[in-house]
Formats: sequence, structure tokens, C-alpha cells
Amino acid sequence: MENTWLVTSIWMGLALAASLISIRLAISVALAEIIVGALGGNYLGLHTTPWIDFLASFGAILLTFLAGAEIDPVSFRRHLKSSLAIGAASFALPFLAAGVFAYFVAHWDLRAAEIAGIALSTTSVAVVYAVMVETGLNETDLGKLILASCFVTDLGTVLMLGVLFAGFNRWMIVFIAAALAAMWLLPKVAPWVISRFRKGVTEPGVKFFLLVLFLLAWLATSAQVEAVLPAYLIGLVSAGVFVREKALLHKIRSVAFAVLTPFYFLKAGLFISFQAVVAGIVWILAFLGVKVSAKFAGVLPLSRVLRLGKREGHYTTLLMSTGLTFGTISALFGFTHDVIDRTQYTILVTVVLGSAVAPTIIAQAFFKPRIEAGPASTATQTEPAPQPEDTDHRG
Repeated sequence: MENTWLVTSIWMGLALAASLISIRLAISVALAEIIVGALGGNYLGLHTTPWIDFLASFGAILLTFLAGAEIDPVSFRRHLKSSLAIGAASFALPFLAAGVFAYFVAHWDLRAAEIAGIALSTTSVAVVYAVMVETGLNETDLGKLILASCFVTDLGTVLMLGVLFAGFNRWMIVFIAAALAAMWLLPKVAPWVISRFRKGVTEPGVKFFLLVLFLLAWLATSAQVEAVLPAYLIGLVSAGVFVREKALLHKIRSVAFAVLTPFYFLKAGLFISFQAVVAGIVWILAFLGVKVSAKFAGVLPLSRVLRLGKREGHYTTLLMSTGLTFGTISALFGFTHDVIDRTQYTILVTVVLGSAVAPTIIAQAFFKPRIEAGPASTATQTEPAPQPEDTDHRG
């Protein structure tokens, strides 16, 4: 029987190694953790246990909650119509294209093809935001539009995962009612809870949000819905609260990324088979091509309609072609629920990792917009607004 503390030490040591690699190579820590997890699974005999599975699931819920909570409501409202159009197209076309390709060309069964469509429809907020900050575009209209569009795309991904794989049993009515009630009440109740119990070191504000997330996760899983669905929606409706409560958001983020999300991303990498990567390299490249082509077909024409310049349009499209966290969550859901096998999981996650890197490099090398000094065009006009402090973890 394995010693729990030894197993914990190994997993946390791998998490620390991934953090150091991400700092050294200036890449997303999530990407580094997936790669380290794959190395551990293929060469170190790393495997999961029930308590690791729980911590990984907890990490996925908090990760999804934070992805919604860190949206800038002011920017989202300002760019609502444009971001809805770009985000919807960025989700819908890759979802359909990847699903059809998986079903008719790769001959995956229907449920596996649906997972492929969902996993490859995502856009990586983690990668996009890191690029925005690095280039200074996070303070421009173009950068804010791209970030808002990313949230719309990922919302479509989460909703589709919930709809297609829900059980629609009697718990579904209870879950929907509870989720709607929580979404309506939280923006009103949370500020009172935070202000009333702000003093002290027991962090009742953090515990309050965790209680809501746990209850909705219980109802979601009872209704056979993926627990990340209510977490993302609760994060979105709480975003306005966290604009004023940055310290509380930072505490929740610290809990998530110091302890929980490393277990999730290491587990996601654990099931990647290097042998399957080599054997399936043609399929990996094909799926990557399908995803990026579908993103271009959906987003690039809209950039013309929205009167973005040619350079800005290509830049936007390439960044919307990235993927990481939600693509991994979708693929891991499919694998752990026996919808896809390990080879199919390896193909999808490898495509997701490739999409986190290749489009970003091309965008930065050939299409990076020029930020003008002084009065700027629509694409580069500045508008200071609260932004997430660190979204290197999200997707």
C-alpha cells in the first residue's frame, strides 16, 4: 500500500518542477504541468488515486469559476455585440467542423465526435491574456474585444458540454432552479457577506463562494451535468463583485493555483500516451488544421464586417484559434466518462497543446498590431479598466 504523503510529495514535486519550467521558458504553467504530467505517466509510472481525482476535480471547478470571475464587465458590455458575434462564430464553426471530421473522416462514434467538437472549439484565455499583457494590447479596444470574445467562445463550450452530456433526470429541474436562483442572488448577497464578515483571518468570504460551488457541483453531478458548468456561470455573475474585491479574488486564486489546479493539469497530462502521439501524428496535424481553418472561416470574415484592419483581423483570428484549459477539461471529461479512449484523448489534448503554441507564434511574428501613441484608431484606442492580475492559468 502506497504511503499517501509520499504520493503527495511526488505530485507536488512535479508541480514545482512545472512552475519552474514555466517561469524559465515563459510559457503557461498549465501547459508545463500537462507536459510534466505526460512525462510522469509515460516514464515514472505516475497514476491517480481517489483523493487525487477529488483534488483534480476541485481544481477544475475553481479554475472554471475564476475564468468567469475575472472577466472585465465594463469592457464586456462595451464590446457586447462584436464579442458575441466573434465568440459565437469562433465556437460554432470549429465545433461543427471538428465533430464532422471526427465522425465522417476519422470514423469516431457520435459521442466521441461530439467531444472532439467541444474540445477543439475552445479559445485559450490564458494564452490570449498573456499575449495581451506582453504587447500592451490589453489596454486597447482591440485587446478588450479579443478577450471578451474569448469568454463568449468558452461559454459556448461549457454550455454545449453540459447540454450534450446531461442526463435530464428529475434532478435536472432542481439543478436548473438552484443555478438560476444562485445566479440571481449572488451579486446581491455576496457583497453583504463580504462586508459584514470582512474582519478576521477565517476568510468567510472564500468559504461562502466555495459552499455555493460545492452545492451546485453536487446538484449538477446528481443531474448528470459536468460540474464546471455552474462554476463558470457563477463566476460570470460574480465578476462585478470581484472588480471591487480584488483581494478576495486573489485569495481564492492562491488556493486554486498553489494546491489544486496542479493536480488537475498533471492528471490531464498523465493520460497522454507518447506512443499514441507518434502513431497518430497525421491525425493530430489533420485535427489541428481543421480547428484553425474553421476558426479562420468563422472569425476572419467578421473582422472585415467590424472594420478591423487586415493585420488586426488576422491577429484576432489567430489568437481566437488558441486553446488550452477548456479543451483539456472537455477531453478529460470524455476520457474519464468512457466516451473516448486513450488514443483519442491523446490526439485531442495534443491538438489543444499545439493550438496553444503555433497560432500564437505566427500572430506575434507576422501580424502584431502597432500601438499608436496619442489619439488612436478604433483598434488601438486606450480605455483604462480593471483587468485580471494573472490569468496565466486559464483557458
